[in-house]
Amino acid sequence: MEYKSDEIEIKWQQRWRQNKAFEASEDDTRQKYYCLEMLPYPSGKIHMGHVRNYSIGDVLARFKKMRGYNVLHPIGWDALGMPAENAAIEHGVQPSQWTYQNIDTMRKQLQRMGFSYAWDREIATCSPEYYKWNQWFFLKMYERGLAYKQKGTVNWCPKCATVLANEQAENGECWRCHSSVAVRTLEQWYFKITDYADRLLDDMKELKNWPEKVLIMQRNWIGKSRGTRIQFRIDKSKNFLDIFTTRIDTIYGATFLIVAPEHPLIDEILKDNPEAPIIKKKIEELRLQAWKNRYAEVYEKEGFFMGKYAINPYNKEKVPIWVGNFVLMEYGTGAIMAVPGHDQRDFEFAQQYSLPVRVVIEPVNKKSDSCPTKEAFTDYGKLVNSDEFSGMTSEEAMIKMTAHAEEKKFGTGTISYKIKDWGISRQRYWGTPIPILYCDDCGIVAVPEEELPVLLPEKVVFTGAGPSPLEQVKDFLHTMCPNCGKRAKRETDTMDTFVDSSWYFLRYISPRLKIAPFEKSKINYWLPVDIYIGGIEHAILHLVYCRFFAKVMVDLGLLDHVEPVPVLLTQGMVIKDGAKMSKSLGNTVDPEEHIQKYGADSLRLWMLFSAPPEKDMEWSDKGIEGCAKFLHRVWRIVITNLENLKYSAASYNRDSLTDDEKNLLRKLHQTIARVTHDIDERLHFNTAISSLMELLNTTSFCIYEGKKSEFFWNLIKEVSENFLIMLSVFAPHICEELWEQLGNSVPLYQQKWITYDPELAREEVITIAIQINGKFRATIDVLADSDESHVKETVLQNPFVQKHIGPGTIKKIIYVPLKIVNIIIQK
Repeated sequence: MEYKSDEIEIKWQQRWRQNKAFEASEDDTRQKYYCLEMLPYPSGKIHMGHVRNYSIGDVLARFKKMRGYNVLHPIGWDALGMPAENAAIEHGVQPSQWTYQNIDTMRKQLQRMGFSYAWDREIATCSPEYYKWNQWFFLKMYERGLAYKQKGTVNWCPKCATVLANEQAENGECWRCHSSVAVRTLEQWYFKITDYADRLLDDMKELKNWPEKVLIMQRNWIGKSRGTRIQFRIDKSKNFLDIFTTRIDTIYGATFLIVAPEHPLIDEILKDNPEAPIIKKKIEELRLQAWKNRYAEVYEKEGFFMGKYAINPYNKEKVPIWVGNFVLMEYGTGAIMAVPGHDQRDFEFAQQYSLPVRVVIEPVNKKSDSCPTKEAFTDYGKLVNSDEFSGMTSEEAMIKMTAHAEEKKFGTGTISYKIKDWGISRQRYWGTPIPILYCDDCGIVAVPEEELPVLLPEKVVFTGAGPSPLEQVKDFLHTMCPNCGKRAKRETDTMDTFVDSSWYFLRYISPRLKIAPFEKSKINYWLPVDIYIGGIEHAILHLVYCRFFAKVMVDLGLLDHVEPVPVLLTQGMVIKDGAKMSKSLGNTVDPEEHIQKYGADSLRLWMLFSAPPEKDMEWSDKGIEGCAKFLHRVWRIVITNLENLKYSAASYNRDSLTDDEKNLLRKLHQTIARVTHDIDERLHFNTAISSLMELLNTTSFCIYEGKKSEFFWNLIKEVSENFLIMLSVFAPHICEELWEQLGNSVPLYQQKWITYDPELAREEVITIAIQINGKFRATIDVLADSDESHVKETVLQNPFVQKHIGPGTIKKIIYVPLKIVNIIIQK
């Protein structure tokens, strides 16, 4: 019988769906396991990153199901966003049509991979049944003051007359017409995530099973800093520049200030300056640079003097006010005091523009240069040139200088955060409509809950130019105010798609519920999520927003879990030719092509065998070929011996087994132990698969070369069935087929995971390494139950050991049980 992967895989996929094999419901009598992978964007086809992510989750879901857990393993679609709108512009197709076509295609691809999803719980965030609850959450936040509107900075294409997302404004050009992008200030909607900054930090103690690098990235993103806020009065003005600094001890070394190009006091600083129009034009250029540079790791820092000074409140010195392209309003106060003697970035800027450098901190036990020429001294130390604070340590000075500022009322000790409120406004169509109305009499009015969802209109015209398409749809735009009954207009901004993905895992639990986003009783059964699998690129933004949403829901009484996702696995990337697979690099590999050639089981197996889940894997055609050959070998061994296996009983007298058969039995139980441990404890599927390959080799040897007893085929049947149970979590289709061929009526996915016998798994003979003065010299084999005295005696009787000891005197023998004997000698 030939191994036809295509026929076998389709057969079992259809059977799983018909039998609803992987659907789940609440059951208080069973322990639950919620296995979650980050949901995909329906861009058209799945890629190898999807295959790897979902193969990892599928192993855990199948394994836990066989261990008796009530497993929830759902999937859905992060289906709103800009690509669908771009497709509408380019191809003249409605975003909904493009999206749902892609969902149909990708659903078939995921089903063709045989992933064990609860398809009855499938969701798409673009459906009104889903985004209605985005709007509901918005209203709840609005009621609590967590959703608000204020002016914000955006990318603007003057030719297309539209706002651009950051990804549409690469290199400062409009992605469509290639015009230079300008920066504009528009009113935007925000979520007040800053109110939760401390809780986002403090609750990280609950995330003991998150990768440390993710937690570090989130801490840096939130960016909590203790420091001092100081007012520098603008010379000949009543206005002040607010400065936040974590190093108030260096303030006597401030030789200039730098403000952001979009700072609100720019006009005041330029007041009465005859060159103001020219300067403002230059500032606009810097403003665009600053906006672009937010995401650039390396760029040239530029700036210029604005012709005005500010007064340092400590020494009353006038310091020049500059504007720079690396200072942003969204970080801190939008203005910094530049201390080039003690900040490397300021030092480089000062060197570039020949600005003064002043030393005010010296190492405690060593004098620094009065005017450094190579780099700034950035450590804490002892203050110099700082009036009455000179001679103090940095730590002492920071306390006393802050107290001085508070006493004189020009500053205060404070805490600053790098994180800013979450701007959720998007000036495009394919997103969740923001449920807000504007009435001339009533002002901003929230859409009543009973009128949700505010539906996206259909058959919208997309040109790529002008404001949001929603502004052109009169039936959508114009409505009635629910308060006064007069005419009103709808908000035409839609929500950031990160809103959709911030709570989707909760909707899986009640995917068809119409009266609430989810049922709390069911939430309490399934939460917390037992493992969440996704890429490290989501460490900030999605994972921060997800945590923020959970905390808001706790405050709303909807959740009891401040951290509903306590376990996170960030899988590595799929690499080809030394780089991450991407269309732009032309190094992608089509999963469908390899499914057709080798089968889904081979592709899954290679994705899992090539590297541990958290590591990057290098794609190799030879690698998947090797996995396909392994599965063909499994098929061949079972099918060619099918008659002997099918009619044998899996029972035998162990004492009557030959040495080869006893070795196979021991190998079986060792493999069960290793595979179970590698899946359940280490999540190292590559070593689990390697153990199965070793077991197959031992089985093959016994069948074709080993000495056989009368119980031989009984033993081989036991080994074969246990082997198929273990392999089925990695390559389920071939295992289901072979299991059925062996005469089993109950399918594999309904089988229980096997256990191993520690006594049978124990090695009879152990190899022990022998060291002399710490250097490896030989090995010996001893029985596994040998005691320490017997091992030492055997070692000392070994002729090779005696030769190395020679005339030397044995000072000590160090014994690591059943591993190493180290003989310490003195010659």
